[in-house]
Amino acid sequence: MNEKCLTVAATMDNLDRVIGFVEEQLNEEACPVKIQGQIIVSLEELYVNVVNYAYDGAVGECSLYMSILPCDNERKMVLTIKDRGKPFNPLLRQDPDITLSADERQIGGLGIYMVKKSMDQVTYEYDSGYNALTICKAWQI
Repeated sequence: MNEKCLTVAATMDNLDRVIGFVEEQLNEEACPVKIQGQIIVSLEELYVNVVNYAYDGAVGECSLYMSILPCDNERKMVLTIKDRGKPFNPLLRQDPDITLSADERQIGGLGIYMVKKSMDQVTYEYDSGYNALTICKAWQI
């Protein structure tokens, strides 16, 4: 497994750098545009959540660990986003009721719901002072 890592200050100024880091590796593995779009939208949602909520207004770090695993006729991307912010498992939030109109729905939760629906697997763990949210997505080659 060839894992690549990027650590940045968790600021909006670094969003393009974070996206570029992931896009570069997806392009190297000929990831289809539609799958890339799903991954990038999910990444953006998760990174922005770290920036906005993990450090209570202070600037902390955010690290990305990315691997693309070769299988017989597919590739599987595994991306873990780590921060040392306050412990928070967004997967425990109740999914929003998407049958309600936007005016009737509670605020929040739609982004993580979208991540859970578009990725093959989403997991969270808190270990040794780190939040670690991992997303996985496979595609045929």
